[in-house]
Amino acid sequence: MDQQQQEKILDVFERLSAADRDAATSFAEFLLSRSATRVTTSPPVAAVSTAIPEPEPLPRPAEERVVAAVKRLSKTYFMLDKSKMLGATSDLVTQHIMHGREAAEIIDELEQVFTDQYQQLKEGGED
Repeated sequence: MDQQQQEKILDVFERLSAADRDAATSFAEFLLSRSATRVTTSPPVAAVSTAIPEPEPLPRPAEERVVAAVKRLSKTYFMLDKSKMLGATSDLVTQHIMHGREAAEIIDELEQVFTDQYQQLKEGGED
């Protein structure tokens, strides 16, 4: 990123309200974690066992943030290929941050995305 881009981002960021700065930071952290997932994802390896592990549920905090929910669900459903859900999760996070949809509503939908993907995996479906 060049100096001009950095200055523009900083200028815009400083003009945001405190709540919007929080949302922008959360979204930037989400994008960073998403790109880190893409970079560190290794190619599929042939499975030795056909047993699919069960999710390891973590309790949902009362005032959970959307990005924290994605992280919690990623830990719960550690066996899933997160790249298959990237579009859906990105869309939901964007709807919350950019369009102001309620966090609880978005988190409910995120939980359904992860549950559906797990069911597909259990049923032997690739997509």
